[in-house]
Amino acid sequence: MGAFSLITDTERRVPRVVVVGLASCFGCQLQITNAEQYLMQILGQIDLQYWQLVTSEDMPDQYDVAIIEGAVTTRESEETCKAVRAKAAHVMAIGACATTAGVTGMAMPGLDGRIAEVYGDGLPDASGEFIAPRPVSAVIPVDSEVRCCPIDPLDFVAMLQRALFGSNRSLDTRTLCSDCKRNETECFYNSGTLCLGLVTRAGCGARCVNLGRPCNGCAGLSPDANLDAARAACDTYGVSRADFDKALEMFNQVNPVLAESGDE
Repeated sequence: MGAFSLITDTERRVPRVVVVGLASCFGCQLQITNAEQYLMQILGQIDLQYWQLVTSEDMPDQYDVAIIEGAVTTRESEETCKAVRAKAAHVMAIGACATTAGVTGMAMPGLDGRIAEVYGDGLPDASGEFIAPRPVSAVIPVDSEVRCCPIDPLDFVAMLQRALFGSNRSLDTRTLCSDCKRNETECFYNSGTLCLGLVTRAGCGARCVNLGRPCNGCAGLSPDANLDAARAACDTYGVSRADFDKALEMFNQVNPVLAESGDE
């Protein structure tokens, strides 16, 4: 990730930021406000010109950083992403819906039937044309991501700092199991309990596991994930392969790696 810097001939301009919401529960945007200890400092570093959650005004014509929450599920949202990419120097996707299509992606199989089931003949004109749910990165190039469902406020703060000032820190690709080992937490598989930490991208600190809950994979598949080895581990510990594959669909429905693995 390169440094983000706006310098004119005479002055350094405060970065102009917009926050855009697509198909989501808006929970990740709410999480931004939970960074209470640092929120005023954050706002002091940027010119927050638009936040869909708190304003009914139109988005400005010019801005530097665009933060997008939510999955792309309509032609309108697809065009919104393209328009944002054309203007923003840096695009950040936040939350599972924006980075993996999230829970929204589970509607992809049999989409037309699902739409009819939900709306019947009462489909609102405002919805426009629906498309198969997809992450923002499937529509436009994304410069940075804050994963999980919902995001951690401090993870967002750290990523925004990288976007504004640059960083040479590499992003995590390891699986969550490595964090569990560092935390010295007992593996759920020892008790025959399904946990997706075997294949999920690390970076959250294994918070759910630390609280006694198995990982549900909200950070998405790690690039280092070995699905075949994970299924073999399920066999070893008496965990259903079918349950493992079903659990993966919640936050990886549109991941081509999952589809390729399932075809083998």
